[in-house]
Amino acid sequence: MREFHAICRPGAGQSPIEVWAPLAERVDVEWAVAGAGPSDPSTASRGAQREAMTAAGDGWWRWEPPADLLADGGALDYAFVLDGAEPALPDPRSAWQPHGVHGPSRTVDTTRFAWTDEGWAGPRDGHGVLGSVVYELHVGTFTPDGTLDSAVERLDHLVALGVDVVELMPLAAFPGRWGWGYDGVDLYAVHDGYGGPDALHRFVDACHARGLGVALDVVHNHLGASGNYLSRFGPYFTEGHHTPWGVAVNLDDAGAEHVRGFLVDSVLRWFRDFHVDALRLDAVHELKDSSDRHYLAELSDAVAVLAAELGRPLDLVAESDLNDTMMVAPTSEGGRGMTAQWDDDVHHALHVALTGEVQGYYADFGGGPERDEVGPLAVLAKALGHGFLHDGGHSSFRNRAWGVPVDREALDARRLLGYLQTHDQVGNRATGDRISAVAPPGRQAAGAALYLLAPTTPMVFMGEEWAASTPWQFFTSFEEDWLAAAVRDGRRAEFGSHGWVGDEVPDPQDPETRHRSVLRWDEVEAEPHARVLRWYTACTALRRVLLGDGPTRLADVQVRADDTAGWVVLEHRPAGRSPYAVVANLSTAEGEVPVEGAGAVLLAWDLERTSVGGSGVRLPADAVAVVALS
Repeated sequence: MREFHAICRPGAGQSPIEVWAPLAERVDVEWAVAGAGPSDPSTASRGAQREAMTAAGDGWWRWEPPADLLADGGALDYAFVLDGAEPALPDPRSAWQPHGVHGPSRTVDTTRFAWTDEGWAGPRDGHGVLGSVVYELHVGTFTPDGTLDSAVERLDHLVALGVDVVELMPLAAFPGRWGWGYDGVDLYAVHDGYGGPDALHRFVDACHARGLGVALDVVHNHLGASGNYLSRFGPYFTEGHHTPWGVAVNLDDAGAEHVRGFLVDSVLRWFRDFHVDALRLDAVHELKDSSDRHYLAELSDAVAVLAAELGRPLDLVAESDLNDTMMVAPTSEGGRGMTAQWDDDVHHALHVALTGEVQGYYADFGGGPERDEVGPLAVLAKALGHGFLHDGGHSSFRNRAWGVPVDREALDARRLLGYLQTHDQVGNRATGDRISAVAPPGRQAAGAALYLLAPTTPMVFMGEEWAASTPWQFFTSFEEDWLAAAVRDGRRAEFGSHGWVGDEVPDPQDPETRHRSVLRWDEVEAEPHARVLRWYTACTALRRVLLGDGPTRLADVQVRADDTAGWVVLEHRPAGRSPYAVVANLSTAEGEVPVEGAGAVLLAWDLERTSVGGSGVRLPADAVAVVALS
């Protein structure tokens, strides 16, 4: 793989600027000395110079900047002109887009940052993501300012909560100031609105100083519609495969080795130059690849080599709806080599059990005549105890068999991420309402305990821990009217088919939509939010005591449920550790839940009305307790 260009390295002078443009017969670079910040005018208004680049073979072009321009921290704004066509285009491997996704790129010397994390061994002293408490965070709505630097001011809250790894939603440069980040177009750049690359350096360093790991969400399966110039440079996409976003990223057609290298290089850069600890890979089932060696396996092996070089764990977490643990099997055994994968079945089952909603993809999770399970609590028991609900059986939502059975004896349960909420599951609701808007606090507490104290790796969505009153809605800030209209109309049509009136669906382009989604930190210490926060904090603390850092097995878990009585019990008897049970009463009345060998109450949502005796645990309605087992 080629060295990352446009990044100065100490002792090696300035790096050449290179670009892969096999479709061009001539490439010029337009450049100017950069000013002090992103508010500076464009290169054109400062008399940008233009010079021809030199063909370097295999579709690559190179230009050596004048020797003195990048000395002492200097930077260039630059863009490429292909075969004389205007306008000049940003670098596909741009490190920074301070003028927006359509403007020139800027060189960045990532080696100049003064790191203070020399002793950092990785999350939980080198244990990595597996078993960590992960916290999904959107920079643009985590604080009113919506920057990485302002997010640093709230890191102590995450430490107190018991978080191990902060997962940042995509930072790759995207059009406009505000957005979710899944329409990014510059996969090497840090969105300027969040503070640019230097701000990410500061954020990661601050996290490591507090013992927090950092995961970054990256999107390799598609690029956004505005500012995506890759197809002008080379065969980055292929008509051989299609995805929900159009033609697929080229992983197996002519020129694919360069495209795969482009993606792998970007991943290694986040780990090496920004000290990130893990990446979450978006919708990997849409990475269409018929090669003998799948792209994900190639990526996994490349990351393993870098991890050995750096001497700390580097993790890859896949979002996959395939329900196949082949995703987390070693590449040496024919797997994709991912460290872990998201498990939407756990979310769906929890959501249906707590809310009763059964529309759309929730339909299967309500049980019914198509399943042996009599109701949603029995479905929840299946998902929690066996990893997936869809493990080879029929999915009515997909109208086909789906998934693969899980080997409960062999699978380290930590390789599955369980959660009650995510950005998708909140933000893709018509009004972005959270679980706390549709379920009482005791029910949310039960759902939280079931996934936070399960042997899988838990993930909390920002604000969930205090039952934030703010919704989290879908928002954009596109400059193109056609794109804004297409997104707005598409959202309204999608939810209109589910019975929502168009005016009820927030306008993604309205600045108030983003504003409504910003967390209100004044709620944290106010009731009833403070009680929910105390519960989440107690659950994460108890998790450390009960589960420790070692591997866990689904085979050590037994989950029982009674839909008629309205209770569910997760019993975990890990080898070499104390057994325990999470006991939830989701009925409308107080009752006793049968738990054989129930002992001391370790944690309870309503301690005064929780008791152990006879043949089980007595709980009020919509309550949960954790008890020791004999």
